[in-house]
Amino acid sequence: MAPTISKPPPRSILIINPNSTESMTKALEPVVKAMEYPDTLHAFFTGPPSSPPSINDLPTIAASASACLPHLRPLLSTHSAFLVACYSPHPLVPQIKSDPLLLSSSSSAPKPVVGIMEASVTAALLTLAPGERFGVVSTGKAWETILGRGVREFLGTCPTAEGEGEGEGQQKGEGGNATIGGETEDDRFAGVTTTGLHATELHTTPRDVVERRVNEAVKKLLARGRVAAICLGCAGMAGMDAWVREACVEALGEEQGGRVRIVDGVKAAVASIEGALRMGV
Repeated sequence: MAPTISKPPPRSILIINPNSTESMTKALEPVVKAMEYPDTLHAFFTGPPSSPPSINDLPTIAASASACLPHLRPLLSTHSAFLVACYSPHPLVPQIKSDPLLLSSSSSAPKPVVGIMEASVTAALLTLAPGERFGVVSTGKAWETILGRGVREFLGTCPTAEGEGEGEGQQKGEGGNATIGGETEDDRFAGVTTTGLHATELHTTPRDVVERRVNEAVKKLLARGRVAAICLGCAGMAGMDAWVREACVEALGEEQGGRVRIVDGVKAAVASIEGALRMGV
């Protein structure tokens, strides 16, 4: 009789929608399932009723973190990793990473905590050839400033007070932009354009209106030049890749528009976490 070989316990990723709109969480499920990681369990969390139904600005970002964290803390010991599905520099990412319950976990394996903004920017950078740039297409106009600063802070190129934060290999370029290795921030990041619709409105506004707004925002970003990768700047934009591709082809032609990389932040974060768990880092 052959010996029974027990399988290792499955990996479990908790995918956190920090707003209180259940339908937005449901929309993430087929996107994650299509990535086909059969050895990983994917659990989904929706913010409590006290969390905003849509995260549209800095106050709702902060409110969602305050509402969600008490409900998330009891779950920290039961999952292998955590994905924050709000396209922003969301405070839940550092809050969960530094939570004493996570730091004192009995498991010796590290537990990655990843936000979809950071994951998508990382993925976009990996696709760029020299001289190419990436940008973000998002929802309401407030995100142009919030994400513009958030991405630059993540890249380490956010302007600071004169002399502050300039270390080895970093100096001021033309116009006061920080430079790293001779490249200014605009050599890699083309900025953010928006549809003017909040996240929940992506699914309540007539489909043709949403498609037109996405098309216009994509073409505005491409017009800035040398844009070779576009990040979908909202978890609610999951599944809108085809609209973005159509706009790229209309603006740049079949060949060049077909080469633009479209980065879904949820997919990028799931893949990033999966890799980290398999590597044990």
